[in-house]
Amino acid sequence: MNGRRAFAVAALACSATAGAADLRAIEVGYEDGIYTVESEVWFDVGQDVLYDVFSRWDLSAQFSSAIVESRDILPDDDSGRGFYVRNRGCFLFFCKTVERYGSVAAVPPLELSASADPARSDFEISDEHWTFSTEDGGTVVRYTLRMKPGFWVPPVIGPYVIKRKLSDDGGEALDRIEQMAQEREGRG
Repeated sequence: MNGRRAFAVAALACSATAGAADLRAIEVGYEDGIYTVESEVWFDVGQDVLYDVFSRWDLSAQFSSAIVESRDILPDDDSGRGFYVRNRGCFLFFCKTVERYGSVAAVPPLELSASADPARSDFEISDEHWTFSTEDGGTVVRYTLRMKPGFWVPPVIGPYVIKRKLSDDGGEALDRIEQMAQEREGRG
């Protein structure tokens, strides 16, 4: 999930799932307009292949229904590797489409970080970080997110709705990520 999708990536790292992926911990917070997420998930798949799935933004729309469009942006100069993600979400009658353009830093297959460029994105802050480690024949992914929307969020229900979306919308995404990685390993 890769820098790509503030709502979706957080959501996929944030939800319980019925598959083999095991959500071990999740914490979603909100303070002074900044949303935070910390999670830990164990996947029944090897570290290298799981890292590959997470590091390819072009796969994001395949595992998250909140992502309308996503793609890797390859470097065309000294700017380094980047990403683009467009999300769409609704709550009751309030719908919003948001975009993020940003940069990616990586230490394959151990760490992945993504930061949105606030000048080209709908977020003042959107910083994500994943670490990958082998454990019990699978891979543990630890995820952190700091996000501050650059758009108006209804003050009374906004924090509740965003926290709920981040916490509740990703169970199926965890399963899809694991399935995609297992298929790449030749197990699916």
